[in-house]
Amino acid sequence: MNNIKQAFQNGKAFIAFLTGGDPDLATTEALIPVMETAGADLIEIGIPFSDPIAEGPVIQAASERALAAGCTVDRLFDMVARVRKTVKIPLLFMTYANPIFAYGAERFMKRCRDCGIDGIIVPDVPFEEREEFQSVCRAYGITQIFLVSPTSQKRVAEIARESEGFLYCVSSLGVTGVRTELQDNIAEIIRTAKKVTDTPCAIGFGISTPEQAAHMASYADGVIVGSAIVSLIAEHGRNSADAVRDYVASMKNAIS
Repeated sequence: MNNIKQAFQNGKAFIAFLTGGDPDLATTEALIPVMETAGADLIEIGIPFSDPIAEGPVIQAASERALAAGCTVDRLFDMVARVRKTVKIPLLFMTYANPIFAYGAERFMKRCRDCGIDGIIVPDVPFEEREEFQSVCRAYGITQIFLVSPTSQKRVAEIARESEGFLYCVSSLGVTGVRTELQDNIAEIIRTAKKVTDTPCAIGFGISTPEQAAHMASYADGVIVGSAIVSLIAEHGRNSADAVRDYVASMKNAIS
């Protein structure tokens, strides 16, 4: 079974996001096992990028901090290789097309495989252009995660049929960020997807409270939380382990 898909086998999955290298690589390296122990079933590591078009101000600021601290793609690969000695849950890179092209797609995927990355999410590559990376991903055993949103409409079934690992269901229009209210129109998209695939569906963008997580998990297979965790890291910096541990544990408990 696909390693990412396996993360959904023991109930609702909690997927945690953090920006790699924020506030520094040592902190990221320490937080990943902390989140695993607290209950994260899968972790997304954002590769800091100067033009993260899908991200709101919280994650944009985290990328700026990470880049200013000297984080590079090579250093992230090295860091993942180190945490892989103890961390067993699936790890993903959240990135954009430009960093992959700049690094070289084949070289990038080979290093993903070698360091222990299970999959990638590339939000600025439309489904119709998936072949840009799909063949090289498959050559190196890296799962490419596809996204659907409230505007996907008639494309949902097609995207769902092709999905592997999990289907990333964007809860609302716009960029990432904490939202006080979430719409339920993503539920219809999940119902459409479930008619054509057994690939798990996870909801992201805007979820920040245990109540929101529990509600979204009532009709999805997992929830994805990023900005709320990144905000905690921004607040506590190098001393964020306890706050992140408690937050992840509370979110996992809410959806269990």
